[in-house]
Amino acid sequence: MNNMVEIRWHGRGGQGAKTAALLLADVAFQTGKYVQGFPEYGPERMGAPITAFNRISDNDIRVHSNIYEPDYVVVVDESLLDTVDVTAGLKKEGAIVINTDKDKEELLPKLNGYEGEVYVIDAREISVAALGKYFPNTPMLAAIVKVSGVMDRETFMSEMRGSYAHKFASKPEVIDGNMKALEMAFDKVR
Repeated sequence: MNNMVEIRWHGRGGQGAKTAALLLADVAFQTGKYVQGFPEYGPERMGAPITAFNRISDNDIRVHSNIYEPDYVVVVDESLLDTVDVTAGLKKEGAIVINTDKDKEELLPKLNGYEGEVYVIDAREISVAALGKYFPNTPMLAAIVKVSGVMDRETFMSEMRGSYAHKFASKPEVIDGNMKALEMAFDKVR
């Protein structure tokens, strides 16, 4: 299945990595793609390392397992670089996207010799500016869509607005902040 994109998310419980993976699956499905979005369950608690996954394809997806050789990795919490091998199995033709305020050169020693593309984005700065609080999953979601190219920006933004309108029907005031965070992330991932 050569057109399938596989993404592995690394975060901590409570940071929204699972939610972001499920949102990505939802919006990709709305564009006619075949999708999977799922977490790896274990004894996770608030702050404990968690993993979530996405598969996105134009064809039926027949594999139902964790992703061991992802095309892309999203690191929602930079501190995981010290404790989790986030590059395990990551294809060098793919990329890793890390939430950090550092330059990528500072992080390379923590990436176990990974030879592929490394992108960074300061999700804290973006979410605080757009939402007034630290919610890293929204900027990280836009960053991985831009880096992976799983859908174009206009389609993604349109589908996310619809998803947020449904999800936040009782709190419409948060929709604009989340949309602003997505826009900022598209522009600031480097």
